Amino acid sequence: MEEQIKDKARRLRTGLLDIEEQVRDMMGHSFYKDGEDFLRQHSEMRASTMLAVRHIEDARMRLGKVLQYERDGVAIFDRPKIQEAIEAGEPISDTLRDSPS
Repeated sequence: MEEQIKDKARRLRTGLLDIEEQVRDMMGHSFYKDGEDFLRQHSEMRASTMLAVRHIEDARMRLGKVLQYERDGVAIFDRPKIQEAIEAGEPISDTLRDSPS
């Protein structure tokens, strides 16, 4: 039986978080305590490591969007605002338009 898309997206997001933590740990690796073999070696390696972290963060966010649109298309961060608008009798469309996402 095929895994449901929401379960797969959640599982992959969790895996990406584990990978991100491991990549971040590379920043403090003992390799950087030794001298450089050539000019800017360590700074280039650290910059590439942080770029890898940013890409992993982006991949996690994109899988979050898969989960968002698998449901109802409303970002989880917008839900409290929408509930407040409903309780106040305000139009939901105005609430979503003012949302940063």
